[in-house]
Amino acid sequence: MDGNGRWARAKNLPRSEGHNQGTKTARAIVEESRRLNIRHLTLYAFSRENWTRPKEEVSFLFDLLTRFLKGELKSLIKQDIRLNILGDISDLPLTARKVIEHACSKTKSNRSMTLNLALNYSGRWEIVRACRLILEQGLSANEITEEKFSDYLCTAGQPDPDLIIRTSGELRISNYLLYQSAYSEFYFTRTLWPDFTPQELHLALEDYASRQRRLGGTDPK
Repeated sequence: MDGNGRWARAKNLPRSEGHNQGTKTARAIVEESRRLNIRHLTLYAFSRENWTRPKEEVSFLFDLLTRFLKGELKSLIKQDIRLNILGDISDLPLTARKVIEHACSKTKSNRSMTLNLALNYSGRWEIVRACRLILEQGLSANEITEEKFSDYLCTAGQPDPDLIIRTSGELRISNYLLYQSAYSEFYFTRTLWPDFTPQELHLALEDYASRQRRLGGTDPK
C-alpha cells in the first residue's frame, strides 16, 4: 500500500492526511474483496524497515492502526472476516498490541475471508525465523521439505498469493512474501494507494484473469 506520503504532498497536506486517506482505501478494498468472495487478502501495513521513519510518524501510524481496528471490529465480525497478523508484534506499542490481539481473538472463528495484516514484517526475517523454529524443534535435514518449511512461515495453512498488487509506480518486491511469491503474478500501477478504488482493484483482477499461469510448465496448446 504505497503512496500515502506522495498523495498528501501533491495536495499540500501533512503526511498524516495521506495515511488517514489510506485507511479509508483499505476499508473499501477489504469490503470489495469480501463481496467478490476473495478468500485471502494481505495488506502490507508496516515493514520492519519502517522503524527508520521519524518517530512522530511511526507513533501516528500505530495510533491510526489502533483507531482503525477498534472502528472496524464490528464490521469484520459482521462480514465473517478473520483478522490474522503476519510479523512480530512484540515490538509494537502496548496499546496497539492489545487492540490487535483483541481483534484477532474476536474474529478467530470467522471463515468467509482471512485478512492478513503484515505488521513489523519482512520476508527475510520470516525465512530466518522459520529456520530458527525448525532448528529449535530438532528436525533432521531429511525431514525438511518445501511443504514442511511452509508450515513454519507466518502464512502457514494459507495458499500462496495468486496476485500481488504494487501501487504508486514502484517496481520492486520490497521484502514482501519472498518465499510465498515464487509463482505469484504481479500487477504494478502508478495509482497512489489513497486513490486505489474498488474500480482499480477490478482492473487488476481483469488483467490477472487475462494471463495464462503455467507455473513453470510448457505453453498450453
